[in-house]
Amino acid sequence: MEKDLLLSVNNLKVYFHGEETISKAVDGISYEVAKGQIVSLVGESGCGKTVSALTLLGLVPCPPGKIEDGEILFRGKNLLNFSEQQMQKVRGREISMVFQEPMTSLNPVFTIGDQIQEVILNHENVGKEIALKRTITLLKDVGIPSPEERVNDYPHLLSGGQRQRVMIAMALACGPDLVIADEPTTALDVTVQAQILQLFRELQQKRNMAVLLITHNLGVVAEIVDRIYVMYAGIIVETGTVKEVFKDPFHPYTMGLLAAIPGSSKKGKPLYSIPGSVPDSAYKPEGCPFNPRCPYVQDECKIKFPEMVNFKAGHQARCPITYRLWENQELPKNRHFGFENVKRAGQA
Repeated sequence: MEKDLLLSVNNLKVYFHGEETISKAVDGISYEVAKGQIVSLVGESGCGKTVSALTLLGLVPCPPGKIEDGEILFRGKNLLNFSEQQMQKVRGREISMVFQEPMTSLNPVFTIGDQIQEVILNHENVGKEIALKRTITLLKDVGIPSPEERVNDYPHLLSGGQRQRVMIAMALACGPDLVIADEPTTALDVTVQAQILQLFRELQQKRNMAVLLITHNLGVVAEIVDRIYVMYAGIIVETGTVKEVFKDPFHPYTMGLLAAIPGSSKKGKPLYSIPGSVPDSAYKPEGCPFNPRCPYVQDECKIKFPEMVNFKAGHQARCPITYRLWENQELPKNRHFGFENVKRAGQA
């Protein structure tokens, strides 16, 4: 991966400082994205996925947010050392973002054409006529019907799926090398979700761009992602190719996520849920943050913070307990849910 490495995040820590507490939203995460690769940060709400993505673009408000440690290397340059003026040149042109809710991201008083053209005019030395032609082409590329007419529409005249396509067109306007997609299918029905995912895959292959997908939907991950990073309470607890992680999950949290997918339990039995709740980022437990909810918990888990362990080549998990069980062939077989089952559950 080294020669094609586009983004490398190393030991990133982002804390939010309150009057009496410090919320450790992102607490030392590391991950990589190669050119032309789709990588996903997965985890339940509040685990730090979106904060980590916003940090890439310098969009975390400071105060209360503060980057405590780490580096974000994009093409070998640390974005954390960039000035605001330098970051403005990066946003939209080299790295762009598709936000979760397009209706709140699009300006209701400007046409969709005006909003896409603004990105082009801000970053490239072209006139309005060329910007308009490129905008129409972009709308066509993302599947907006009659783009010559719809370019003059306002956001409220479009469906949810069409607004999300407009957001994708805006993100692609200047041909970025990396697109960050933050829960891009959350507010859409299942049929439209499938269309948007297929669109992402087609555009990624056509343009050879990298995609960082932020999601809690494992069915979405199974559909288009190459490599997955599972987050919990501000840390990464497991990583590997999507097929490896879904076939052989090694961290108890990943096992719980897969077991909780609708369709994973036998007919007539209640749907599995991970006991307990995610800890407050300002009051994390000592040791492993998952230890109060973990079925494999040992005394050491409540004292020592676990390091990443290599289970297989390219497949790591932050759990020495399951590693010992796996080495001794004592890890239960029923933790396997299967890649195809996850994929089908995501489409159900």
